[in-house]
Amino acid sequence: MNVDQFPDRIIEINQEHYLYFGGTAYLGLPTNKAFQDLVIKNILRWGTTYGSSRNANIKLTAYENGEAFLARHIQAESAVTVSSGMLAGKLVIEQLYKTTDCFFHFSDLHTAIKTPNSLPVFLNNQINPRLLDAKAEKISILTDGVPSHQTKAVDLSLLKEIPNHKEITLLIDESHSLGVLGKNGCGIYSYTDLPIERKIMVSSLGKAMGLSGGVIASDVSFINQIKNSDTFISAAGMNPAFVQTLADASEIYRVQHQKLMENLHYLDTKLIKSEHIKFDKTYPLIYLEDENLIEILEANKIIIANFKYQKDTAPLNRIVITANHLPEDLDKLINILNENSQNRK
Repeated sequence: MNVDQFPDRIIEINQEHYLYFGGTAYLGLPTNKAFQDLVIKNILRWGTTYGSSRNANIKLTAYENGEAFLARHIQAESAVTVSSGMLAGKLVIEQLYKTTDCFFHFSDLHTAIKTPNSLPVFLNNQINPRLLDAKAEKISILTDGVPSHQTKAVDLSLLKEIPNHKEITLLIDESHSLGVLGKNGCGIYSYTDLPIERKIMVSSLGKAMGLSGGVIASDVSFINQIKNSDTFISAAGMNPAFVQTLADASEIYRVQHQKLMENLHYLDTKLIKSEHIKFDKTYPLIYLEDENLIEILEANKIIIANFKYQKDTAPLNRIVITANHLPEDLDKLINILNENSQNRK
């Protein structure tokens, strides 16, 4: 389906209006007037792009301001921005290759932090024996903050079972949890308190945070390693107008996160719970097991996310709730889902 304007809560298709429950703009920022005004103000100050290396002799204070905000928001020692979430992941993997003896991964990992020859954390629903053996080594464990097709943060408690002669670095891709989970949308990084050597988070800023770019957050030492890497030095940075907007929009982020939480609470109080619908009141995605619901929703002028994320995977059928949805939007959705659940009984 081709549309001629940003798909917010309402989109126009073939001159007809539909409610839209798709995309990844969880905080509803791309169409938020106050947020747009900040972006425009910062473009007028910082220009439309800045193609220089971050290591050039001229340093833009926009980066210092935005990255300081991100470090505080995520509750990390340090943070650095890059031009995309994908680059953030690849930069970290490139750096970890220098110190990692063996990589392990949780299932359904995003491409940004995939690496060849990584071993699965679980084998036959049990922790991989390779993680429990007597070999002393440095290992890196890779995971999404919220795994695909899930509505809760990844359970990392099994890391406590790994013996301490394994020096663990944990890398979390928070592209779908930053701005959503945690206090004011800080993500899960600060809540991950485990007996590990180092934790690192990467995230796209183009989802909840509403701006094209990516972030890496960790301890000061690791972030300095990233800043001194050849790839980082050779790449242009994130748009400085966007980085400055991150700092300027701190109150907008808080307000929009509160609106999103209120929408999820409203949904939770009215939606009939069903085994065919996967929903958690803290997370803005509803996964549908029944593909017939997609046609029913569309017949009722509701469009949801329905696509193949990767070539060899099953289609994603998910309803996305944003801060911009109104109670009447949610009521229409809830009535259809509840009617379908009752018809199944």
